[in-house]
Amino acid sequence: MLRPPPPSSVLTAGAAAARPPASVMQPQRQAAHRRRAETLRLRRVFEMFDRDGDGVITPAELSGALCRLGARGEAPPAAAALDAVVAAYIAPGMAGLRFAEFEALHAELAGLGGRQAVAAAEAEEEKEADMREAFGVFDEDGDGYISAAELQAVLSRMGLPEAACMARVRDMIAAADRDSDGRVDYEEFKAMMAAGN
Repeated sequence: MLRPPPPSSVLTAGAAAARPPASVMQPQRQAAHRRRAETLRLRRVFEMFDRDGDGVITPAELSGALCRLGARGEAPPAAAALDAVVAAYIAPGMAGLRFAEFEALHAELAGLGGRQAVAAAEAEEEKEADMREAFGVFDEDGDGYISAAELQAVLSRMGLPEAACMARVRDMIAAADRDSDGRVDYEEFKAMMAAGN
């Protein structure tokens, strides 16, 4: 006959089942530790900016700190934009940013920087893809090089008069051919396009 387990073992088994395994808890602890370390770092920066120690960073204190760090004085439109962002975080009736507002401002600025970096990387990838596509138009046989014959064929299809003279086409290749192998590879093509040739 089967006996039910004693009540204390049922509770222990239930508690063990409700607790996540250590492998799940470790990343959570690490994330919490990172958040505490970031908050401590921000608190130190806040205290450094708060020159008079009143718990509020005024726009003048923030501007002074940014000047000392070399982040002010070079681009007035950027400085005005930063001033506007900072002003949006100052609570009504306050002379400046308290720590919680400073922390929220930091999060927004870090997010903007991250989004700008992602957008720049995506734009660079798109530019690279466009450049490879343009190179592919000239590299008809797909061997990774633009020969004089390939350039002449493309110029001819485009109806350009340079296609009529192979010597002129070879001169065009030579102008971009940095390693003097008589053809243009992708890197040489990119350099030529960047130079506006």
